[in-house]
Formats: sequence, C-alpha cells, structure tokens
Amino acid sequence: MTPRIQILHESDAGELFRLRQRALLESPLAFLASPEDDLASSEAAVRELLTSRHDSVVFGARAPELIGMLGLYRPGAKKAAHKANIWGMFVLPTWRGQGLAARLLDEAIGFARRLPGVASVHLSVSESAGAARHLYERVGFETWGIEPDAIRFEVHSDGERHMRLAL
Repeated sequence: MTPRIQILHESDAGELFRLRQRALLESPLAFLASPEDDLASSEAAVRELLTSRHDSVVFGARAPELIGMLGLYRPGAKKAAHKANIWGMFVLPTWRGQGLAARLLDEAIGFARRLPGVASVHLSVSESAGAARHLYERVGFETWGIEPDAIRFEVHSDGERHMRLAL
C-alpha cells in the first residue's frame, strides 16, 4: 500500500500523540522537546494543536495507520508573518528510505506557498540528523547558522542547524 499524505484533524489527536511520544523517545537528539515537557504532552494538548487554524497545520503519512508527521505554523506576530516554520518531522524507522519525508516536506512547502505574504520557510535540524539535513538541502534550504551544544540528552550533546528556504 502506498501511504497517503493528509492534513490531520482533531479526530487524529490520539494517534498523533502516540506517534509524537514515540518519536521523542526513539530519537531524543532529533527534538528539543522531551516527552515530559513537550507542548503536545497529552492527547488534549494535541487535539488543541489540531484545531482548525488557517496558519497552522500538521501533515500525516498514513498506511493506513499514522507512520509519519510534520508540522508547519506561521507566527502570529505581524513582524514575523512573512515566515512559516516547520517542526516535528518524523517517519517510523520501518518506513524510512521510501520518500515519505520528502512527500511530507513537499506538502508543507506547498501549504506555506499558499499562505498570503509568506516569503520563506524555516526549520532547525540536529547536526547528527544527516539524512534529514541532506533532504532539506536537496529541496533548497540553506543553512544560516549553527548553534553548538544546542541539545543535551544524558551524556550526549548535539548542535542544531538553522535553515531557510526562500519561496
């Protein structure tokens, strides 16, 4: 079965919450959040996140269960409304290498292009996430800065690369 990419809705909150928790546990250096301090730390918080807003969306990859996710939001501040931000890219390990991350990213970029006034898309990626970084570079994201020692987990430290795609 070819997975389909779709915008997630409030009814997907339980599944998204479980996938997000799994992502945070399995890939701790890929996310700044931890399960205990994540903004999406409960199913209710995820449901609120998925409440329909024209400038914030979470995409899911389904086969038919939820196997990947990626969020995009535009800041509410007027002076930052020309930017959209990508967050939370994750694809289950058994589904990696099949182009799902690229499909999720394409959907998010397309959504950002349709938001009036958005001129660029921004994201941050762990320095140790080479495959993700290469995907972003292939699509056209450019690095504008690297923050050393941005994430510490147990005895591990990782830098964070800040990237931008001009639309």
